[in-house]
Amino acid sequence: MSHNTQANAERLPRKGDEVEAQALGLGPRGHIMGEVQGIPVRIKGCTAPGDRVRVRLLRKGRGVFDGQLLEVLEEGPEHTEPRCSHAGTCGGCSFQGVSYAAQLKAKQEWLEAAIADSDLVVKPEVQAMIGMDDPWHYRNKMDFTFGSRRWIEDHEEEGVVADFGLGLHVPGRWDKVLDIEECSIAFPEAAAILNTTRRLALEQNLDPWDVKEARGLLRHLVVRKGYQTGQILVDLVTETESPERIDPFAAALLEAHPEITTMIQGIHARSAQVAFHEEQRILHGTGVIEEVLAGCTFEISATSFFQTNTPQAEHLVECIREAAGLKSGDVLFDLYCGAGTLGLCLAKQQSDVRVLGFETVEAAVEDARRNAEANGILNAEFRVGDVRAILEDSAEGTLPQADVILIDPPRAGLHPKVPAQLAALKPRRMVLVSCNPLAAMGDLARLEFLGWRTTQVQLLDLFPHTPHVECVFTLSPIPLDQ
Repeated sequence: MSHNTQANAERLPRKGDEVEAQALGLGPRGHIMGEVQGIPVRIKGCTAPGDRVRVRLLRKGRGVFDGQLLEVLEEGPEHTEPRCSHAGTCGGCSFQGVSYAAQLKAKQEWLEAAIADSDLVVKPEVQAMIGMDDPWHYRNKMDFTFGSRRWIEDHEEEGVVADFGLGLHVPGRWDKVLDIEECSIAFPEAAAILNTTRRLALEQNLDPWDVKEARGLLRHLVVRKGYQTGQILVDLVTETESPERIDPFAAALLEAHPEITTMIQGIHARSAQVAFHEEQRILHGTGVIEEVLAGCTFEISATSFFQTNTPQAEHLVECIREAAGLKSGDVLFDLYCGAGTLGLCLAKQQSDVRVLGFETVEAAVEDARRNAEANGILNAEFRVGDVRAILEDSAEGTLPQADVILIDPPRAGLHPKVPAQLAALKPRRMVLVSCNPLAAMGDLARLEFLGWRTTQVQLLDLFPHTPHVECVFTLSPIPLDQ
């Protein structure tokens, strides 16, 4: 029997075998988990729990196979047809083949399992996941990459253009760009702008970035939209300014898409694979767009941080407001505040509360201050500084006493010394926002040891069809008699 055909049932499966497997559940890293002869398999491709599938086993590590989906032999009850033609290759929406209800259920179960396995003595109540009414076209920002080494999909005909791609990196292949024609989670106008950009670049013979040679004019296409305002920003990131080539290109793109509110060119000559600006030119409009969130109007530039899913961000603000339980005269510390989005929304809703936001990135603090002024918010101020140093200053009495502390830390979680500093401030309540439940469990356990109990957990689905989960944890002091 050939090594690349159906594995013989008398021996254990091995790398290279094509086998039948049963899809069982959703994995927190974006895979569908399956099983072959009792051995777990992480299935790459659009399938769903309950499906019977044929997979090619790629490799095995720590008792688990990686497997590439070849065919769905029998559909289970949670199977749904993916909307995007790139699903299964792109990797961005790895759960498109799973019904949305099953996605929400799985994410809820992941968090409940993380709490059950945590070191928390008292397990908090987990509220039902807040999903979306329409889990499509929700992203208000997309960053597409130009590349001279294009990933060719299995279904494409021979002879397609292989030295120009505009889309997203294939998972695990930093050197290859998957040419994207549509994205079912990007805002609706993004696809047309993307495809026109590709067509014009090819017509005008503009060379894409070669990641191995570190050269090429076109690097990134970043598109952003104000969900509430309808305003659209296009950011074309290039290696050099080259106005003699870029200006005619920009004019043609704007003529084809009058819906574009503003267009800028970011110049980035370094080798890093991010849409970074060393300098920029405004090609059309003001260089910024506006978005409205929880009654606040925010000015958004090409490089501003802003919540990617505006409708769910509205729910996030409401969950935080309820968890914080702010009272008249309260002082709220907003730690790791970024551009102040959450703190400003809370300050706008409760003008009798004082908000102090702290962030290490100076540009983000400048954005927060500008947005506070533009919204006429006088009860919020923002400071640049390391959170550990700020908490130390607060403990020494150089800052007002915090009644409530809002914590939205980096994905890796809190610095090991920060929980003790937070507990020492003795606020009435703390609210921890996290997109990494496993890191959050460690932080919550440390705070519990220091006298704080996690009383409630609210989950939100900010990124449907992906494994990401947003959590809002409410913490209160443990009574002395307990």
